Amino acid sequence: MTKDEFYMGKALEEAKKAAAVGEIPIGAVIVHKKKAVARAHNLRETLPCATAHAELLAIAEACRVLGRWRLTGCTLYVTVEPCPMCAGAIVNSRLDRVVYGCADTKGGGTRSLYKIVDDERLNHRAIVTAGIRETECAALLKDFFRKRRAEEKRKTVSD
Repeated sequence: MTKDEFYMGKALEEAKKAAAVGEIPIGAVIVHKKKAVARAHNLRETLPCATAHAELLAIAEACRVLGRWRLTGCTLYVTVEPCPMCAGAIVNSRLDRVVYGCADTKGGGTRSLYKIVDDERLNHRAIVTAGIRETECAALLKDFFRKRRAEEKRKTVSD
Protein backbone atom coordinates (compact mmCIF):
# COMPACT_ATOMS: atom_id res chain seq x y z
CA MET A 1 0.00 0.00 0.00
CA THR A 2 1.34 3.41 -0.93
CA LYS A 3 1.45 6.42 1.38
CA ASP A 4 -1.36 8.03 -0.64
CA GLU A 5 -3.53 4.92 -0.36
CA PHE A 6 -2.89 4.74 3.40
CA TYR A 7 -3.93 8.33 4.09
CA MET A 8 -6.90 8.07 1.72
CA GLY A 9 -7.98 5.19 3.96
CA LYS A 10 -8.00 7.65 6.87
CA ALA A 11 -10.10 10.06 4.80
CA LEU A 12 -12.49 7.20 4.01
CA GLU A 13 -12.85 6.56 7.76
CA GLU A 14 -13.91 10.18 8.15
CA ALA A 15 -16.34 9.89 5.25
CA LYS A 16 -17.98 6.90 6.93
CA LYS A 17 -18.43 8.99 10.09
CA ALA A 18 -20.26 11.57 8.00
CA ALA A 19 -22.56 8.95 6.50
CA ALA A 20 -23.31 7.57 9.97
CA VAL A 21 -24.82 10.92 11.00
CA GLY A 22 -26.68 11.49 7.73
CA GLU A 23 -24.12 13.77 6.12
CA ILE A 24 -22.87 13.35 2.56
CA PRO A 25 -19.90 11.00 3.05
CA ILE A 26 -16.87 13.12 2.35
CA GLY A 27 -13.82 12.90 4.56
CA ALA A 28 -10.54 14.79 4.68
CA VAL A 29 -7.16 14.38 6.33
CA ILE A 30 -4.22 16.79 6.30
CA VAL A 31 -0.73 15.35 6.64
CA HIS A 32 2.40 17.23 7.70
CA LYS A 33 5.77 15.48 8.08
CA LYS A 34 4.19 12.02 7.76
CA LYS A 35 1.68 12.74 10.53
CA ALA A 36 -2.07 13.34 10.21
CA VAL A 37 -2.50 16.72 11.89
CA ALA A 38 -6.18 17.19 11.05
CA ARG A 39 -9.18 15.02 10.22
CA ALA A 40 -12.71 16.09 9.37
CA HIS A 41 -15.89 15.10 7.61
CA ASN A 42 -18.85 16.98 6.20
CA LEU A 43 -21.05 18.64 8.82
CA ARG A 44 -23.26 20.94 6.74
CA GLU A 45 -26.51 19.45 8.00
CA THR A 46 -25.31 18.93 11.57
CA LEU A 47 -24.05 22.45 12.22
CA PRO A 48 -26.01 23.69 9.93
CA CYS A 49 -23.54 25.68 7.89
CA ALA A 50 -23.02 25.88 4.13
CA THR A 51 -19.24 26.09 4.57
CA ALA A 52 -18.90 23.02 6.82
CA HIS A 53 -17.22 20.98 4.11
CA ALA A 54 -14.70 18.34 5.19
CA GLU A 55 -11.84 20.19 3.52
CA LEU A 56 -12.57 23.54 5.17
CA LEU A 57 -12.97 21.94 8.60
CA ALA A 58 -9.69 20.05 8.16
CA ILE A 59 -7.89 23.21 7.01
CA ALA A 60 -9.13 25.11 10.08
CA GLU A 61 -8.02 22.27 12.36
CA ALA A 62 -4.58 22.02 10.73
CA CYS A 63 -4.11 25.78 11.16
CA ARG A 64 -4.94 25.44 14.88
CA VAL A 65 -2.69 22.41 15.37
CA LEU A 66 0.27 23.89 13.49
CA GLY A 67 -0.29 27.42 14.81
CA ARG A 68 -0.14 29.03 11.39
CA TRP A 69 -2.38 29.81 8.44
CA ARG A 70 0.14 28.85 5.77
CA LEU A 71 -0.06 25.09 5.40
CA THR A 72 3.07 24.74 3.31
CA GLY A 73 4.58 21.30 3.69
CA CYS A 74 1.10 19.75 4.01
CA THR A 75 -0.96 17.44 1.85
CA LEU A 76 -4.75 17.31 1.87
CA TYR A 77 -6.35 13.91 1.30
CA VAL A 78 -10.06 14.06 0.48
CA THR A 79 -12.42 11.37 -0.74
CA VAL A 80 -14.13 13.54 -3.37
CA GLU A 81 -12.71 16.23 -5.63
CA PRO A 82 -12.89 19.59 -3.84
CA CYS A 83 -15.54 22.10 -4.93
CA PRO A 84 -14.58 25.63 -6.07
CA MET A 85 -15.03 27.01 -2.53
CA CYS A 86 -12.70 24.41 -1.07
CA ALA A 87 -10.26 24.79 -3.96
CA GLY A 88 -10.06 28.50 -3.13
CA ALA A 89 -9.30 27.65 0.49
CA ILE A 90 -6.59 25.23 -0.66
CA VAL A 91 -4.92 28.04 -2.61
CA ASN A 92 -5.32 30.56 0.22
CA SER A 93 -3.96 28.19 2.86
CA ARG A 94 -0.95 27.37 0.68
CA LEU A 95 -1.36 23.58 0.81
CA ASP A 96 1.37 21.95 -1.28
CA ARG A 97 -0.64 19.03 -2.55
CA VAL A 98 -4.19 17.73 -2.92
CA VAL A 99 -4.95 14.03 -3.27
CA TYR A 100 -8.53 13.02 -3.96
CA GLY A 101 -10.43 9.82 -4.55
CA CYS A 102 -13.27 10.29 -7.02
CA ALA A 103 -14.12 13.15 -9.35
CA ASP A 104 -17.07 15.48 -8.86
CA THR A 105 -18.28 16.01 -12.41
CA LYS A 106 -21.06 18.38 -11.25
CA GLY A 107 -19.02 20.59 -8.94
CA GLY A 108 -15.30 19.82 -9.05
CA GLY A 109 -12.94 22.70 -8.54
CA THR A 110 -9.60 20.99 -9.16
CA ARG A 111 -10.08 19.04 -12.39
CA SER A 112 -13.65 18.20 -13.48
CA LEU A 113 -15.11 21.68 -14.03
CA TYR A 114 -12.37 24.05 -12.91
CA LYS A 115 -8.63 23.85 -12.26
CA ILE A 116 -8.44 26.43 -9.51
CA VAL A 117 -5.59 24.97 -7.48
CA ASP A 118 -3.08 25.08 -10.31
CA ASP A 119 -4.27 28.17 -12.15
CA GLU A 120 -1.15 30.14 -13.09
CA ARG A 121 -2.98 33.42 -12.52
CA LEU A 122 -3.20 32.79 -8.77
CA ASN A 123 -0.42 33.43 -6.27
CA HIS A 124 -0.16 29.79 -5.16
CA ARG A 125 -0.58 26.45 -6.84
CA ALA A 126 -0.99 22.94 -5.45
CA ILE A 127 -0.03 19.66 -7.04
CA VAL A 128 -3.08 17.45 -7.68
CA THR A 129 -3.18 13.66 -7.62
CA ALA A 130 -6.57 12.18 -8.55
CA GLY A 131 -8.06 8.71 -8.44
CA ILE A 132 -6.53 7.30 -5.25
CA ARG A 133 -8.85 4.54 -4.00
CA GLU A 134 -11.36 5.96 -6.46
CA THR A 135 -13.62 2.90 -6.56
CA GLU A 136 -14.07 2.88 -2.76
CA CYS A 137 -14.68 6.61 -2.58
CA ALA A 138 -17.23 6.53 -5.39
CA ALA A 139 -18.98 3.45 -3.97
CA LEU A 140 -19.41 5.15 -0.59
CA LEU A 141 -21.15 8.11 -2.26
CA LYS A 142 -23.30 5.95 -4.53
CA ASP A 143 -24.40 3.75 -1.63
CA PHE A 144 -25.26 6.78 0.50
CA PHE A 145 -27.43 8.37 -2.20
CA ARG A 146 -29.05 5.04 -3.12
CA LYS A 147 -30.09 4.59 0.52
CA ARG A 148 -31.28 8.18 0.77
CA ARG A 149 -33.45 7.83 -2.35
CA ALA A 150 -34.92 4.58 -1.00
CA GLU A 151 -35.75 6.28 2.33
CA GLU A 152 -37.37 9.21 0.53
CA LYS A 153 -39.40 6.80 -1.58
CA ARG A 154 -40.58 4.93 1.56
CA LYS A 155 -41.55 8.26 3.16
CA THR A 156 -43.54 9.29 0.10
CA VAL A 157 -45.35 5.96 -0.02
CA SER A 158 -46.23 6.07 3.70
CA ASP A 159 -47.53 9.69 3.54
